[in-house]
Amino acid sequence: MLNGSRKYSPVPSSPASRASSSSSSSSSPPAAPRRSPRALDRPGSLLSQYGALLESYTEGELRRLLGALVERRRGAKAGGRAKRARARHKPCALQQLEVSVSELGLGYESDETVLFRYCSGTCDGALRSYDLSLRSMRSSRRIRKEKVRARPCCRPLAYDDDVSFLDTYNRYYTVNELSAKECGCV
Repeated sequence: MLNGSRKYSPVPSSPASRASSSSSSSSSPPAAPRRSPRALDRPGSLLSQYGALLESYTEGELRRLLGALVERRRGAKAGGRAKRARARHKPCALQQLEVSVSELGLGYESDETVLFRYCSGTCDGALRSYDLSLRSMRSSRRIRKEKVRARPCCRPLAYDDDVSFLDTYNRYYTVNELSAKECGCV
């Protein structure tokens, strides 16, 4: 696209400016170098390819086209960020996942699967005066090293019935308070 050979001229020249610049004294500082304007009629240039196409549009159509392109560009830049922002602000809710007992990380070896229910989401709507005050104290560094959360957490309010299973050695186990039954902001 760029061929590396650029021509710089001190100022765009016109016959009047050339005549005045040759007769003027050299006391004025030299102007910054400027690139010569792109030629529309140069074969193969992008502007010459799209020039005829764009000339066929009315001014209103061009405005709508450019507006749509700008919006699409903004959406492409913030697409991933916007998706992450929406994902972060899902309200506290009960989720579920089918896993093997061994995947629970409780030290049991079993191929049996259980329906593991858990709480996930944010609790921004449940902020209380305590949470706002705690956030203020942390930001002013009055509370420093303690690990405190300045907002409520999405946690189980009630648990499902106990879960019983056989391990790989045919031993019977029962685990209580394994899966959430109801979630809330605590």
